[in-house]
Amino acid sequence: MRLRHLAFLALVVAGCSPAASDGSGKDAPAAQAAAPAAATAAPPPDGAPRLVFPVACKVGESCEVQNYVDRDPGPGVKDYMCLSRTYADHGGVDIRLPDLAAQKRGVDVLAAAAGTVLRVRDDMPDVSVRQSGTGAVDGRDCGNGLVIDHGGGWETQYCHMAQGSLRVQPGQTVAAGEPIGRIGLSGMTEYPHLHITVRRAGTVVDPFAPAGGDTCRAQDALWDPGAMAQMAYKRQTVLNTGFTSQAVQMEALEAGALPPAGGDAPALVAYVRAINLEPGDVQELVLRGPAGAVLAAGKAEPMPRARAQHMMFVGKKRPQEGWPQGRYQATYRVVRGDGQEAVRKTFEISL
Repeated sequence: MRLRHLAFLALVVAGCSPAASDGSGKDAPAAQAAAPAAATAAPPPDGAPRLVFPVACKVGESCEVQNYVDRDPGPGVKDYMCLSRTYADHGGVDIRLPDLAAQKRGVDVLAAAAGTVLRVRDDMPDVSVRQSGTGAVDGRDCGNGLVIDHGGGWETQYCHMAQGSLRVQPGQTVAAGEPIGRIGLSGMTEYPHLHITVRRAGTVVDPFAPAGGDTCRAQDALWDPGAMAQMAYKRQTVLNTGFTSQAVQMEALEAGALPPAGGDAPALVAYVRAINLEPGDVQELVLRGPAGAVLAAGKAEPMPRARAQHMMFVGKKRPQEGWPQGRYQATYRVVRGDGQEAVRKTFEISL
């Protein structure tokens, strides 16, 4: 990839991980019908624990929900809203950090409810499975993690935690919201996230709709109101935005290692990474200067299939006279195949 002489660039890069596919290399199909809004939380059923949000982050700012429980009993995929923010046989909820830099700074995992620690593992390295290969984690897909017993046959399991970060031992009691370790990159994963599974009597339970069925909404959810508000359902969303001085590679974006743009930058590049795009989605990204003039713009072809993540960037080389001082603004949009705007995100930088 290279910057064009004095014009703009508009390049798009896609990426998919095992945590967003069924393991066959095929992307998960997207549901076509819209789902009704999620219901308000009711008392948990059958003495089930009330769950708090299990990560010390804020959805929409420092983390996002990547995947939900797969409720489809066959080869298809279906989340609790009857859409496709999951993959085949996925048995939990994935809460994802924006990049490896955030993970290395340290983000606490919290006990979702009070209970007693049953089992722990804390010795697996934080390495993407793309680097280590699936054989290195065979039989240990969860990576570093633990299981907490909440009584009455209810358990929560926490996976992909950072090596050496666990703060609890088997037999120890914990309170709801208590830090128990940090998010890592261990086990069967390509990006830093917490996978949390809820079980009752050894069977996976969807914490958004524990009774099962096809209500296509949250019903009798185990999450407390604060967690439900954090995880308000979004079909598509933005994971990363920013400005840099060079063409963007997915590896550098995932590492959080892109150089910042400054007043003497050789180029000004606006970038965005969205997650859970659907077939027919069209992405647009426009970069404007301090006076509002368009400096660079890009429009991608409609998505041919569902994508777990997709990156786009546009940019312009520095003019001979240098960058005019002021605010530079980028606007990213996703428009669905039916013409409705699904996502709009505006971000800016001052030079």
